[in-house]
Amino acid sequence: MKSKTTAIWFVLAAALFAGIWLTQKFLQPPAPSSGTLLSGLRVADLTAIQISPAGAREIEVVRSNRVWQLQKPLAYPAQAAAIEALASALEKLTAATRLTAAELSAHKNADADFGFENPQFRLELTAGDQSWHLLVGNKTAPGDQVFIRIVGLDGAFVTDAGWLQLLPHSPDEWRDTGLVDVASATDWLVITNGAKVLEFHRDPTNRLWRMIRPLPARADGARLAAALQQLQAGRVEKFITDDPRADLSGYGLQPADLDVWLGNGTNLTAAVHAGKSLPEAPAQLYARREGWNAIVAANAETFAPWRGAVNDFRDPHLLTLTAPVAEIEVRGDDNFTLQQNGPNSWAVAGEKYPADFENVQNFFKLLTNLRVADYVKDVVTASDLQGFGLNAPVRQIILRGVAGDTNSVLAQLLFSTADTNRVLVKRADEDFVYALRLDDFARLPENGWEFRERRIWNFTEADVARVTLRQDGKTRTLVRTGENKWSLGPGSQGVINPPAVEETLHRLGGLTAAGWVGHDITAPEKYGLNPNNLALTVELKSGEKMSVDFGAELSRAQTALASVNFDGRRWVFVFPPVLYQFVAAYLTIPPTAP
Repeated sequence: MKSKTTAIWFVLAAALFAGIWLTQKFLQPPAPSSGTLLSGLRVADLTAIQISPAGAREIEVVRSNRVWQLQKPLAYPAQAAAIEALASALEKLTAATRLTAAELSAHKNADADFGFENPQFRLELTAGDQSWHLLVGNKTAPGDQVFIRIVGLDGAFVTDAGWLQLLPHSPDEWRDTGLVDVASATDWLVITNGAKVLEFHRDPTNRLWRMIRPLPARADGARLAAALQQLQAGRVEKFITDDPRADLSGYGLQPADLDVWLGNGTNLTAAVHAGKSLPEAPAQLYARREGWNAIVAANAETFAPWRGAVNDFRDPHLLTLTAPVAEIEVRGDDNFTLQQNGPNSWAVAGEKYPADFENVQNFFKLLTNLRVADYVKDVVTASDLQGFGLNAPVRQIILRGVAGDTNSVLAQLLFSTADTNRVLVKRADEDFVYALRLDDFARLPENGWEFRERRIWNFTEADVARVTLRQDGKTRTLVRTGENKWSLGPGSQGVINPPAVEETLHRLGGLTAAGWVGHDITAPEKYGLNPNNLALTVELKSGEKMSVDFGAELSRAQTALASVNFDGRRWVFVFPPVLYQFVAAYLTIPPTAP
């Protein structure tokens, strides 16, 4: 009896073990795959997406030539970023849990309970011949996961619910909110601003904008570039209506208050029309993109740069350089010519000394920064030129591309006599007469000597043997006896600070004029130069001597005028302010000194 009972229990245990093994092996839902749910889906391959939100119209977008467009429920440019964000999330979608078909069948009212009877969304994604269909059901009880079904796969899945926020509930969420896609290749544009029509073309060679209508003139390229950039950045604040039968005149769009047409070559690439302000939001106005029925609201500031008078769009600069300049000729009271003789080297023609490179560059900056104060007359006759004093200009500035080549003129400016607060000027290649502010004109150099190289001498403190100071009829000599070592010379008295004297001579060795004031001086008193003022003579170990004497102090600049001699000609300059403070402190003779 016992052996029979034992056998029965053994059989039961074996059967139980087999049942557990079979259940574990074949009847349990498979573990969630580590792979993605939408096998083969690649964002780059997608050509269409259809989304049907519960209780709302179907939304369909298609991609052609890498551009997404809304097709349903209306045709309109789409937001590629929003669409591809959803597609990217679906490409990476994985299941947290899988419910088998058997589990769904065993669950009473599964479709209703899991939300598949009336899904939140139906999705269809297409990539060529491939397609994927999804039903989005209810969220799980905590709300952080959602049930989905994929047509063609048994059962259902539970996924993270985060991707649901990328699904659009209305087509407006996927509509492009840009006003205009301004192509970088835009080379012409037309502005219709009330009764005014302005047309601009961009030169294919130098890329400068030029006004074509209502008059041929140089255009303000900076303003047009900023206006295009602002237009590109403009955004739809609200979609008003898509009704093709809408009364455009009621929105101020027929005719429009402002039209901007953009093109390339013979093609119109984009256009936008601006109308009235919104009654409830005066800072916004009605707008419409050319080729689309949608009337939208946009920020009025987007269109502000496109409004203005004709002259507001003209180049405010008198001169724009588009090629390297090798020669500048100035004709006036003092005729002179600056010529380039190396990459960073200029000379004043006919003079032995080189020109100061920084001063030449500053001259270029002054010329290119000259701004038109007023547009005096657009078409001038010979009698007009005489009346403006431009038939015999008091000054001319001629820029050439090749030094010495009179046929290589890049620009020629003719200036009239200055009146109370302005100077009239004309470019030789234009019929217009402009006015400049007198202050701007006064900054232009009048004399060739102003361009002399500003470095006066060059030595080191180790080269110095002694320094002689003369002031108020007194003389003091300082002798260098070693590094940072100075002593008073024979017959000199007083107290000196050797390290400070050494530093002052170190700085004095690279003396550079802050700016030239005059040359060939015949009336030194005009500059405050007199024998009682401080004068310094530096004697080098080689025996060479260099001298500078000081004139009137410039209190606002905390420096003074000074003079040096070059080849027997006396030049007056502004002494460097910082160095002047060192000289005044350590290289002067105190009034009480013997």
